[in-house]
Amino acid sequence: MPALLVLLVVLALTGAPAAQDLGIRQYKPKSTLVVVEHPVPRAKYPVIDIHSHHPRLTPERWAAIVQEMDALHLQVLVNLSGGSGERLAQGIKLVAESPAGRRMVLFANLDFSDLDQPGYGARAAARLDADLKAGARGLKIFKNFGMSAKRAGVRVPVDDPEFDPIWQTCARHGVPVLIHTAEPAPFFDPVTETNERWLELQVHPERRRPAGEFPSFETLIAERDRLFARHPKTTFIAAHFAYHANDLGRLGRFLDEHPNVVTETGAILAELGRQPRTARAFFIRYQDRILFGKDSYVPSEYPYFWRTFETADEYFDYYRDYHAFWKLYGLDLPDVVLQKLYYGNALRIVPGLHAADFPRVGAVTASR
Repeated sequence: MPALLVLLVVLALTGAPAAQDLGIRQYKPKSTLVVVEHPVPRAKYPVIDIHSHHPRLTPERWAAIVQEMDALHLQVLVNLSGGSGERLAQGIKLVAESPAGRRMVLFANLDFSDLDQPGYGARAAARLDADLKAGARGLKIFKNFGMSAKRAGVRVPVDDPEFDPIWQTCARHGVPVLIHTAEPAPFFDPVTETNERWLELQVHPERRRPAGEFPSFETLIAERDRLFARHPKTTFIAAHFAYHANDLGRLGRFLDEHPNVVTETGAILAELGRQPRTARAFFIRYQDRILFGKDSYVPSEYPYFWRTFETADEYFDYYRDYHAFWKLYGLDLPDVVLQKLYYGNALRIVPGLHAADFPRVGAVTASR
């Protein structure tokens, strides 16, 4: 049998693609670029992760997480999946009674089960008041709010006045609202060859937000901004760099217009790493308005954040090929900016954290 035919038969049997038939996810070129590399397995300063999710915490799992945190220099996780009522109380108790009782705090969540019943806002605010008195350190609003949450079959807008008692309750208690509004703008665009998130939307078609089924990106953002303006006494944490990480000029104007709003870095590292000079200047200018957040808790992914924020490395991989097909570059942030990003701003915004567990912001001595 000719050698070529043998090769084709083997490929057919094994499923291995011929070079000319590689799919886009199978094409993983190895760079020949030779540059200095500085991997950072452990953050330079202790970190408060303002955006973490642990909905099913057990004592055994929490003990394992603490060991992982120690290796990464994660000092505190803010568990945004705290729930409400008894579930929240159980989570708070589990952490408090553990040997690492100061290493995690929980945010409460809203219960939409009675959203269709009159007077929802007042009832939800009363439940939240009880949750905050029970030890919740803030409120997390998930992305279904504004996109898929409905009252009597009609979408609830982000700035619905029915929810005003909830935001007022947070202001009265002095706790922040971490709110996820919309999704990356390309998720709302047609999935064509010009959409830079095309690959992700092929791998995860459930992330598409087509017109007619969802409000537009700009509709959601306008509703969110009206909400923030209407409640200037409430501190809001706009999740995921307010989904303006691809347009830092717009994000800067947004922060300038809303002094009660800060933002966080969850799931937008790829956007920052492709514009290192612009992003570095942004972090320096808005150093008091940015908190560190990761989103999904995957210990192996944190060092990509440390390397991007702490080094000037060039052209290194992101951890998800379908999310960003480009390379990352380090921002090489100044120490004081790192300290504010990693812990200083969170200490100021989230009540009940222990400042004594962290170096004084401005100190330059660090230990990995």
